[in-house]
Amino acid sequence: MALSNSKDLKLAVLIDADNVPYSNVKGMMEEITKFGTPTTKRIYADWTKPNSNGWKGVLLEHAITPIQQYSYTVGKNSSDSALIIDAMDLLYSGKLDGFCIVSSDSDFTRLAIRLRESGMKVIGIGEKKTPNSFIVACDRFIYIEVLDGAIQKKKPKVTTAADAKKPVEKPAEKALHKIDKQTIELIEATIEDIEDDDGWAFLGDVGNLIVKKKPEFDPRNYGFSKLTPMLKSLTDILEIDERESDKKGIKHVYVRLRFN
Repeated sequence: MALSNSKDLKLAVLIDADNVPYSNVKGMMEEITKFGTPTTKRIYADWTKPNSNGWKGVLLEHAITPIQQYSYTVGKNSSDSALIIDAMDLLYSGKLDGFCIVSSDSDFTRLAIRLRESGMKVIGIGEKKTPNSFIVACDRFIYIEVLDGAIQKKKPKVTTAADAKKPVEKPAEKALHKIDKQTIELIEATIEDIEDDDGWAFLGDVGNLIVKKKPEFDPRNYGFSKLTPMLKSLTDILEIDERESDKKGIKHVYVRLRFN
């Protein structure tokens, strides 16, 4: 569900290093290329700090320009103001179509709003702890945790005697438990918004409208690689119809609500 005409978008990637582990940069940069071409790549931090040592190889590998920003005040993220000033300078250069702001900080909410007011596409990338105010200010928001290479904190699974007695759930039942009620209601409402007279809606249009309503929506948040398998798992509430297209081997997927 990339932004429309995404391959033609010239993007500025501005990274707040205080909020992003360097181990996630590779997956993050690969994700950004789905939306356009990063023509400017800058990362902001106090590079004199000892904990910045691990960044050197990552920055060289991805041709990201480090911007030095000294910490003048203890406990305050000094990168915020430098990133915001650079973003506005780049905006007025007239050479870009959009921005990718990588941070989990709500301080960039007003910046995202201002960039969108100027006609820029704004993609946000941050951790799941990111405040909702910044998320909804973006056209699209992606959680770092679902990207390739992200550090996953998994708890060891302990099997008990009680677990062995639990009934085995069907795939559709598991999906309904995994996908929260609010998201299911969002999917249903979106299909109803654009369905034809027979109740069918084109899957691509469904995905685009869901993201407009909820910028952080991503099938990977629910354990699915794409929207199609996610909706196919909801057989209790949805019907799927795959129709042949003009191009050989390519099918158009349509979805509608299942009426009981």
